[in-house]
Amino acid sequence: MKRPLVLFVTVILACLGTVAPVASAAGERATFAKVSDWGSGWEGRFTVTNGATTPITGWRVEFDLPAGTTLGSYWDALLTTSGSHHTFANREYNGSLAPGASATFGFLGTGPGAPLNCRVNGADCASGGGDPQPGVPGVPGGVRVTGTTASSITLGWSAASGTVTGYRVYEGTSVRATVAGTSATISGLPACSSRTYAVAAYNGLGESARSTSVSATTAGCQQADLPRHLLTGYWHNFVNPATELRLSAVPDEYDLVAVAFAEATSTPGAVRFGVDPGLSSALGGYSDEAFKADIATLHARGKKVILSVGGEAGRVSVGDSTSAANFADSVHAIMAGYGFDGVDIDLENGLNPTYMAQALRSLRSQAGSELIITMAPQTIDMQSTGGSYFALALAIKDILTVVHTQFYNSGSMLGCDQSQAYSQGTVDFITALACIQLENGLRPDQVAVGLPAGPGAAGGGVVAPSVVDDALDCLARGTNCGSFHPPRTYPDIRGAMTWSVNWDVANGNGFARTVAPHLDTLP
Repeated sequence: MKRPLVLFVTVILACLGTVAPVASAAGERATFAKVSDWGSGWEGRFTVTNGATTPITGWRVEFDLPAGTTLGSYWDALLTTSGSHHTFANREYNGSLAPGASATFGFLGTGPGAPLNCRVNGADCASGGGDPQPGVPGVPGGVRVTGTTASSITLGWSAASGTVTGYRVYEGTSVRATVAGTSATISGLPACSSRTYAVAAYNGLGESARSTSVSATTAGCQQADLPRHLLTGYWHNFVNPATELRLSAVPDEYDLVAVAFAEATSTPGAVRFGVDPGLSSALGGYSDEAFKADIATLHARGKKVILSVGGEAGRVSVGDSTSAANFADSVHAIMAGYGFDGVDIDLENGLNPTYMAQALRSLRSQAGSELIITMAPQTIDMQSTGGSYFALALAIKDILTVVHTQFYNSGSMLGCDQSQAYSQGTVDFITALACIQLENGLRPDQVAVGLPAGPGAAGGGVVAPSVVDDALDCLARGTNCGSFHPPRTYPDIRGAMTWSVNWDVANGNGFARTVAPHLDTLP
């Protein structure tokens, strides 16, 4: 994984884009048509028309799809998805529309349904955003999530113009709350559930168009015995130029320690672990029993220790049901023998998401609900939901703890805005690429940023720890960003990972001593 390695990759398109603010002339309409249907799938096309008398500089079309209907590839727009709610925004070349002008975008779909609850720039697609009926309130602005609990989501917004009797909060076509003021709490929700809402103002003459929608997830997703924001570090079970350490010598700033690595055996899917003989010798005779005692020591300090599988040279392969069972059984046996709290998937030579998901679910059935499951994909592995790593993360989202992508050894990559290739080693690179995961299916508490601990730890992408802090601020608060600004803030962003504890110690502990206290300041 993280032994110094320069990885040259071909930049590929990310699957989603940021939804930029749009300048509306109030008169846009959007019409949908299935232009082709071949039984197993179909091609859909939206036409956005500016029916006003003044130009517009951007458009946004959002809709829901019924159960059993899904989207595939798309073109001429940027996509953000939250559950079954999909939002398409203009590209840089088709957002400006003169009066009477139109733009089109398309996508492939499967299933029997078609778009429902269509809105264009916040107004009904069919009626457009034309001048409201005289006396009807304006559209509420600034709709935002102001708080969540395990069973509720609280929203706030700016007062609408005109005479307002009250506000209705919509989830799809259903009214979830009716209030007189500019905030509402929707209660009775399941823990760790995602919802999308829009707000409309009303009075005795009618109701305004609905606001831009916002999404939120109720609390209760995180495991109770892990910090809200955590620092993860990898510990070397091998000798290299970094500092060799007994596990008990890991600095206290680390909340989660990933032991690198378990190795493949001759049995397909099975792994083994033991203290590396070279490391044992370097530490004056570090035994398996001493290592087990050190795990107990870290537990006594309130830390968690997990077993990382793979690495840059790892060759563990789980490609069928038999190897999936072998993986789960062997990892569980090692966990029971040593006291590990979970497993980290760091297979840099490819994985099968179907059978690895099967293996991890089997492991969880053996280890229980407190099992920690983390993943450490390379940057390119998380560029698209079609990639095997991203597919695995989404397939086990209900039991996944966190993905800490390696934002290094990558060269330049596209971010979620698809506007440019960002250079590694910058705040923009970290935030724009983390945005891909945050906007395409993973909860913020399942996303952490992974960076090298300092010189020697990676072949490229090494940053000062203060840059990591700035990236976390940008994602959690919307402050200290570079030129890239995420489409929203993610106060639940899980934290940071570093390769590695050993390299951090070799470089004076600057990473942990800078990033760990900063994590405590996040919302």
